[in-house]
Amino acid sequence: MSTPVSHNPHGLFISFEGIDGAGKSSHVEALAEAFRATGREVVLTREPGGTPLAEKLRALVLNDAMDPLAEALLLFAARRDHIGQVIVPALDRGAVVLCDRFTDASFAYQGGGRGFDWQVLSTLEQWVQQRCWPEADFVLNPALTLWFDLDPAVAAARLAGARVPDRFEAQPAAFFERVAAGYQRRLQADPLRFARIAADQPLEAVRRDVLAAVTGRGWLP
Repeated sequence: MSTPVSHNPHGLFISFEGIDGAGKSSHVEALAEAFRATGREVVLTREPGGTPLAEKLRALVLNDAMDPLAEALLLFAARRDHIGQVIVPALDRGAVVLCDRFTDASFAYQGGGRGFDWQVLSTLEQWVQQRCWPEADFVLNPALTLWFDLDPAVAAARLAGARVPDRFEAQPAAFFERVAAGYQRRLQADPLRFARIAADQPLEAVRRDVLAAVTGRGWLP
């Protein structure tokens, strides 16, 4: 069984991770503009979702009651379609792919939050994300994952009254503490791929940290 790696030989793949309310989504477009200013094609996408099929599966996962295994299988099915229809073609063109959540979210939410079997998730990761190119036998993961780390109580206060919560947003604080621990576990397993962003700072400070994480790797001037 191959070990998950973040390298891929084509374009640039960056994911944004964090619990609901961490504010990650507000920074995706700013980073996209920074890349566009250098002449790069940028593809903005999200998980679950990103394709017509994956968006249908997203609606099921966010709104319909199901057990953790069914939830994980639907998420990885959506991911497989997303990889094949959006992510791999964009990377083949040399584009920058900015994805609002990817596989780390499955480990954090299903593995950490739900307490689902971590090894089963690892097996699904292997099945779904391996051999995305005929010439490459590795597990596709982002080259960089920006983890917006925020205290669950602060995140809950940000979300309060913002919108009708989905099945995940409606979970208690203890659930999001386990999710945060799941993200920390993923970071510890692959520290070179992650950049931890302190999401409790003012917006501009967070934005500076995001840009610093990317420029530090030589991907932006």
